[in-house]
Amino acid sequence: MLKTLTVWNFALLEQVEIEFDAGLNILTGETGAGKSILIDALGAVLGHRLSGDVIRTGCEWSRVEAIFDIAGEEKLHAFLREQAIADEDDALIVTRQLTVKGKNVILVNGCHVTLAVLRKIGEYLADIHGQNENLALLKAENQFHLLDGSRPESTRLAAAYGAAFTAWQEAAAALSAKEEQARDIADRLDMLRWQVQEIESAQLTEKEDEGLEAEIKRLSNAERITESIEEARVLLDGDDNQDGVLGALARVRAALETVARYDDDASSSLPMLEDAVCQLQEVAHTVRGYRDGLEFDPARLDALQSRLDTIDKLCRKYGGSLTAVMAHQEKITAELADMENYDSDIALLRTAEAEAQRRAKAAAAALSQSRQEAAAELSARISERLASLGMPDARLTLKVSPAEMTARGADALDILFLANVGEEEKPLAKIASGGELSRIALAIKSVAAAGDSSVGSMVFDEIDTGIGGKTAQMVAECIAAVASRKQVLCITHLPQIACMADGHFYLSKASEKGKTTTNVRRLTAAEQVKEIARMASGMDVSAASLDNAREMIRFAAAKKKELRSGKKRL
Repeated sequence: MLKTLTVWNFALLEQVEIEFDAGLNILTGETGAGKSILIDALGAVLGHRLSGDVIRTGCEWSRVEAIFDIAGEEKLHAFLREQAIADEDDALIVTRQLTVKGKNVILVNGCHVTLAVLRKIGEYLADIHGQNENLALLKAENQFHLLDGSRPESTRLAAAYGAAFTAWQEAAAALSAKEEQARDIADRLDMLRWQVQEIESAQLTEKEDEGLEAEIKRLSNAERITESIEEARVLLDGDDNQDGVLGALARVRAALETVARYDDDASSSLPMLEDAVCQLQEVAHTVRGYRDGLEFDPARLDALQSRLDTIDKLCRKYGGSLTAVMAHQEKITAELADMENYDSDIALLRTAEAEAQRRAKAAAAALSQSRQEAAAELSARISERLASLGMPDARLTLKVSPAEMTARGADALDILFLANVGEEEKPLAKIASGGELSRIALAIKSVAAAGDSSVGSMVFDEIDTGIGGKTAQMVAECIAAVASRKQVLCITHLPQIACMADGHFYLSKASEKGKTTTNVRRLTAAEQVKEIARMASGMDVSAASLDNAREMIRFAAAKKKELRSGKKRL
């Protein structure tokens, strides 16, 4: 619901602030006073396109700010959350400013947004119905919303179908993804099988490469190792030409033992010498054993080198290390097992998709049947209402026909309109005039307002064009009926409609110092009587016209009370 509209430097509106009521807000004034300009200003914060011409002459900028109460507007709240726009306090503040340099600034609760986002937000806030505006009822989404919201059964079936359709789409997507993967599965399978066979045939073990490298290093240097180990043995044991270290130590020990017989101090070194001899003897034993075990086998070296080459090749192909190769083997073995189950997986997914489709088709069929019944009921009620709105020969038909399943169902919905006897029904969007569309919208809203929550506010811009008398009274009662369920802003020249106002605003022009300004003020009860009298009788307001105006207002008040109490239904 629109709570406040503030306008600066917008055409003839220099600075205007209006606080609107929840029900029916009437805008009146002489032709050219600026009533439509005010609606254009509202359109600016709903996402309508603007040109620099709207900026008041002599000003650098124009600004429009609107405050909306969006309590209970769950779809709008969800959209705002998607756009990261704060909406905690159920208030929506929209500001739009245009400069003479063409800069267009749009703020929603302090957040900068694009015109496209603002336009989407505006679709949740208000419908503006006028000679130059496209009605929301011409949009397929709103047509289905109208139809499905007209009876609880259709609302329930539409929700059930939506869930079934979503489940079907998810099942179809899962099957499609699996089939897409399966299209290249043959080549992939061959490659994986070859890789697994290549790695498995190598029969790898952890850290095998490290052991191979150590043994290859030893065998590759066997000759140098043999020479060095023999030299170490000779140095320890000696040979025919020289004594070894052990022989020399034996002589040292004998010499010290001789000295010790004559000097006890010399004996202190003998234990250390004995330890050294024992250790060197152990070394000599190890060296001799190592020498005796040396074996140089060129064939063994070739085999080891070949094995290491095999491992190196696998490492280069599958990860750079033996650990990586073995991890790759484990991974592709698991993938291979999974891929070899593709046939059974796809079969299961096809069964699930077929079942989900069957359920969606069943839900679509039930929804279609309900829609056919709802369409017949709505068509009859709206056509009846059109007759009371000065269109006695008009007929509106909601035609439900089979179509491919979409998120909306398995139906196509067309609104056909016949304005005059003898004509052929044609799509509403192609033949209805602006004035007819406004009255059609009014008829629809008066019939379905209770279930229509698509927007919080409706704006009727001179919906009364070309009507009068009894029809004018019926139009007034229809507007009042709509206003009993949602906020309505209405520009009118008919006193019958103006009498129904919950808030009556008068627009007038004034010229001062070569500039023309439109002023807006809320009428008091006494001022409203005078304005109704003016509208009914012209500029000459007499005592009789004032009495007539008071009687019209009393009559309108009684009608509104009946409408809002439920005692009178349209």
